Amino acid sequence: MPARTVLPCALVLAALVTALALTVTGGGTLADRPPLYGWYALDAALFALALLLLRGVDDRRVAPLVLAGSALVAAAGLLAPPRTSDDAYRYVWDGRVQAAGISPYAHAPDDPALARLRDPGLFPAGDGCTAWDERRTAAGDCTRINRPAVHTIYPPVAEAWFLAAHPFGGGVRGAQAGGALLAVATTGVLLAAGGRQRRRAALWGWCPGITVWAVNDAHVDTLGALLMTAGLACAARRRAGPGGALLGAAVATKLLPALALPGALSGLFARRPRRHDLVLLATALATFAAAYLPYVAASGVGVLGYLPGYLREEGYEQGHLERFGLLRALLPDAWTPGAAALLLAAVALWVLRRGDPRRPWRGALLVTGTALLVVAPSYPWYGLLVVALVALDGRWEWLAVPAAGQVLYLTGGEDAQRAAYGAALACVLAVPALRRLLRTAPARPGHEMRPEMTKV
Repeated sequence: MPARTVLPCALVLAALVTALALTVTGGGTLADRPPLYGWYALDAALFALALLLLRGVDDRRVAPLVLAGSALVAAAGLLAPPRTSDDAYRYVWDGRVQAAGISPYAHAPDDPALARLRDPGLFPAGDGCTAWDERRTAAGDCTRINRPAVHTIYPPVAEAWFLAAHPFGGGVRGAQAGGALLAVATTGVLLAAGGRQRRRAALWGWCPGITVWAVNDAHVDTLGALLMTAGLACAARRRAGPGGALLGAAVATKLLPALALPGALSGLFARRPRRHDLVLLATALATFAAAYLPYVAASGVGVLGYLPGYLREEGYEQGHLERFGLLRALLPDAWTPGAAALLLAAVALWVLRRGDPRRPWRGALLVTGTALLVVAPSYPWYGLLVVALVALDGRWEWLAVPAAGQVLYLTGGEDAQRAAYGAALACVLAVPALRRLLRTAPARPGHEMRPEMTKV
């Protein structure tokens, strides 16, 4: 294949990386959001064009191009401190506390007992405490750590990652570098798992959300996505032990990867349980429990941290008016939590009965994507799991779900929630219907439809 087939894709990819670099350095934070709107739209358009042009690249050159692009997309997020989330500062603090030999679940950041661990990076002084990522503690001290009066919420594998990252800088730049490493490693796993469908790895590696959510804001969800992706790849190869261990570790990173477990057990209810199924499930549960044991020994029930309070705060209790936006448009508010649980259970049961065990990521994507559509969260980085699953499965229409979360995160409000997630739902339903229509339509002479024309 001539080299010129690579050049258009490489040029657009370079433009995408340039736009992403300007996105994180050219202004725009949570305190000044309008500049982000145009940059995010440009990033998305260049991403889509790069994917389109990748289809014309020779198969032998796909993997090097996708991996190189992934490294550059990740590197763009390292060019500035976090712009749209302050979660990474909590990661740095939790790692520092553990390095001092203290359980991260034992004290809140503003506890005077930990005052000796403070530094200007996390507790700035003398700047008026007016930046978007700064706030006052109850004692009047300035800090960049969000919710400084509450205990950490993060599960034990995430905490182990924070501790592992501490020696490599011990600051937010180290957390960002760790996010970049995880993002590129996930691309590598996707390339290895993709076989002849390696182009799909670009759906993750070149996604603008990698620059923003995984690297610049350094969300630990990236670690959960890596472990989940590797676990599902092992499950597809009938490697139940490693697959279960990786999936259990993913759940012990951020809990949300538990939504992938029905996919890992696809078709279980349509057959007699096999040794593979039992080993995978038992290993996942054992790994999850084992990850908690050291922290339970140190902190007891304190390992729950701020999780119960977070769930109340974020609207997961009955009658709250900030979640289940699409369901609340159809049902009384008091009914929506129950209806959401029933809908999600029905989808999980369908996967357990009708899912394809050879492609466990397909059922995992259906359950995870449905959960986000139902709950309609305003945090787009939750969608990193969806991006990874899309890269495994190829159904790009599900990228509309994390995109809806990004729109809601920037704009806020019930109208934006319903409009963004409503559009995402329409995309998820309409694109497969169009795909089926194109496949069944009679081809004109000389215009035979190739399967790869309808899916990345």
